[in-house]
Amino acid sequence: MSIETIIQEFAAVAADPKAQLKKYKAEGKKCIGVMPYYAPEELVAAAGMVPFGMWGANDKTISRAKEYCATFYCTIAQLDLEMLLDGTMDLLDGVITPTICDTLRPMSQNIRVAMSEKLPCIFLAHPQNRLAPFGKKFCIDQYTHIKTELEKIAGAPITDAALSETIKVYNKSRAARRAFVKLASDHCDVVTPTKRSAVLKAAWFMDKAAYTEKLEALNAELSALPACNWKGTKVVTSGIICDNPKLLEIFEENKIAIAADDVAHESRAFRVDAAETGDPMMALVDQFAALDYDVLLYDEKSSENRRGEFVANLVKESGAQGLVLFMQQFCDPEEMEYPYLKKALDAAHIPHIRLGVDQQMRDFGQARTAIQAFADVIAL
Repeated sequence: MSIETIIQEFAAVAADPKAQLKKYKAEGKKCIGVMPYYAPEELVAAAGMVPFGMWGANDKTISRAKEYCATFYCTIAQLDLEMLLDGTMDLLDGVITPTICDTLRPMSQNIRVAMSEKLPCIFLAHPQNRLAPFGKKFCIDQYTHIKTELEKIAGAPITDAALSETIKVYNKSRAARRAFVKLASDHCDVVTPTKRSAVLKAAWFMDKAAYTEKLEALNAELSALPACNWKGTKVVTSGIICDNPKLLEIFEENKIAIAADDVAHESRAFRVDAAETGDPMMALVDQFAALDYDVLLYDEKSSENRRGEFVANLVKESGAQGLVLFMQQFCDPEEMEYPYLKKALDAAHIPHIRLGVDQQMRDFGQARTAIQAFADVIAL
């Protein structure tokens, strides 16, 4: 199968998640919505159900969700609720609502109230002190709660054996995505920003074994190509999500390729594997504890600006010439972090731009001007 054909198949899934949901339901599978982020998807898959990512939408207008939440909630959260209310996600058999930020905490309750007669809502509170023994104890209690609620929906227990095998499937998927990110940079003439985004986005809506098989086929085809002699600019992207095709097309218009990313929707989701031996529940807890360099994760050494330096090093190590920060409107953690991130980038002499974005954007004129000017400055 050709590279273009495989990418088109991924793009079709990324562009129409509802069709993918209908497909799984027609096959008799139960599907569980999983909101951002760091939810233990492996528990859903080990129960024989399909985890279905919920990261908002670029083609919807917030209407009914306004009845439940404040207008200053980020559009990702609002659009997740909108899709639950307007019937887009009617085929889901349940939804997991992590509460890792100040918006997701109250939003979980908005969803619980709005969906009380429609589908089960499973509350997930991650520990702030995830490395301490008491934090891990809290985390395993939360994951056990998730497991129990999923078993009710599935109508069958989640065995340790099934969970262990699922962890292996997910680790294989994470490895394939890490390999793809590197190959996409090496072959950025073939894997444009929009295509790169579509391939990674499709992972949220596909059974991981099927997704990984297709991605490994794509990786093999890309590996057979000679590395491109890219004459344009390469950047690292950062933020929660940057999956809007119209925005990414501006990169392509200005010959900007993506060398690597620090995006929650993309590489942050597959940086860390879970142990494949020992207690599988504890493996998932340890995996969460091992996560790092995320603006939404507590860092007891935050005064050292470890995350800012990590992002700056990512730019250098990837061979990029700069960084583009996609900052979600009304995201307090990202706004509070920015001065420290800017400090690290400036100290490393890395040019960057900050773009305020949300999923209700329809006019990209300002973004186009900013990205074009940024590309011109880097070219000089």
